[in-house]
Amino acid sequence: MSKTSHAWSLSLLLTLPLLAGCGGSSTSSSTPVVPLSARNLNLIFVVSEDLAFEASGDVNPNTANLTNQGLQRSLRMATFLKRRVLGGKNVTGVYALEPMSHLQTIGNYPDMAAPETIEQFALLNQITLSDAAPFGASSDVPKSALPFTGNSYPLNSSYGAALPSGVATPSIACPNCRGLDFADHGGDNENLATGIITANLPGFYVFSAPWETTSALLTKINQLESYNLNLPAGYAGPDVIYAISVAPSGRRARLVSFNDHLNPASIYPALPEPAPVSTPCTAQAHFNIEVTVGVGGATTPMGINVNETLYMIRHAEAHPQTWWDDGNYICAGQWRALDLPNALAGRIIPPPQQVYSIDPAQVIPGAASASGNFLWSYVRPSLTAEPYAIANGLPYGLAAGFELIDMNSPQLASNFFFTGGQFSNQTVLMAWEHDHIPPTVNALLASYFTGGGGPAPAPGWPDDDYDTIWTVTLDGVGNLSVNNATCEGISSAALPATCPEF
Repeated sequence: MSKTSHAWSLSLLLTLPLLAGCGGSSTSSSTPVVPLSARNLNLIFVVSEDLAFEASGDVNPNTANLTNQGLQRSLRMATFLKRRVLGGKNVTGVYALEPMSHLQTIGNYPDMAAPETIEQFALLNQITLSDAAPFGASSDVPKSALPFTGNSYPLNSSYGAALPSGVATPSIACPNCRGLDFADHGGDNENLATGIITANLPGFYVFSAPWETTSALLTKINQLESYNLNLPAGYAGPDVIYAISVAPSGRRARLVSFNDHLNPASIYPALPEPAPVSTPCTAQAHFNIEVTVGVGGATTPMGINVNETLYMIRHAEAHPQTWWDDGNYICAGQWRALDLPNALAGRIIPPPQQVYSIDPAQVIPGAASASGNFLWSYVRPSLTAEPYAIANGLPYGLAAGFELIDMNSPQLASNFFFTGGQFSNQTVLMAWEHDHIPPTVNALLASYFTGGGGPAPAPGWPDDDYDTIWTVTLDGVGNLSVNNATCEGISSAALPATCPEF
């Protein structure tokens, strides 16, 4: 670089914070990318893709999910966003679309593209948590372990005032982990954004939602705050990131756009080195439970499915300390999630025809942040299995009609997955929470023995086991088998503590 061009770039870096109080403008391919100022309050909008607005080949028209190419784009965009837009600084908040608020195709598949688009970026940031929460760690946690900073960041994707059809009423309100509603029922989205603006805390607040939601929210912010910004006239593609940068005074704002000019490949992304290490299926003592109708007092449960195979996996690694929990997984978990399609290829036969998890908008209690928040959107099961669905072009469904934290959730999960015929003649991959998997299986077993008796209950799932797979099979007349003979084959101990970068 010449001295003249170096001086020009330095001048632009120094003047951007001052320009942030002016009217809107944007960067272009010929303009150096200057990070946003951490002194400002920055609302950053990443446009996720859907069936209406996408780059050709990024969205699967049959499932409304990302394709391999779309996943490649989101992984690479994350690095650009972290380094070039935030200048390497830590994010302040990440807000994703509530997937059940945007159902697409005749299959009514939820919009998993929006949270997946921003997940890699979230994991390139860090959050510090303590155990000072009502549902946090036990008192025997060494004080030297508190607080702890993890390579992870929560995605806020929980419901505001409006609930989509078919969604369970939340038993815990979580105003601090609200996401974005596709149709903005009740003004949820602008209430979220204006609340951030009113608080006037400098930092980087990143939103991931389709163009329809993003453009409407930009317009609302511009009107409500009287910023007089020149907003984009239409959809410019998934590579363009918009930011409203508000000066410290809070009275003036500037619209800035960034273009990462990506050209993603159409194949499933290859993980960088080091490659995940394989491991044998020895994390649990093996068991095999068989129930035959008419034998030992077993009767056919009412409405039991037939010819169903359900593979039950745990979410990816999430706890760098046993008590540490932000609703997301950690960087080691991202290595596992992205390697899952490779690990399961040829390992689970027959292969799944669809993928399911709990609704990521549901709220769980975890460890507390510095602000005192200890409620988080429970996104990690869905984002663990999402790459497998993408790589194999499978539809993704959410169990949203009941809450995981419901006292009766094992019975409700058993009813959902094993009765009613929805999954008859289907093979399904299910991502869940490990403490809820054995009770769900036990609820299914109990349904065969209403008069008592039956086999010994399924064993507990070890807290340090992220690898084992439980396989539940119902044959053509409802006979049941459950075993844990297989696993993903990915060694937790060998997964890096820092995230893969693309």
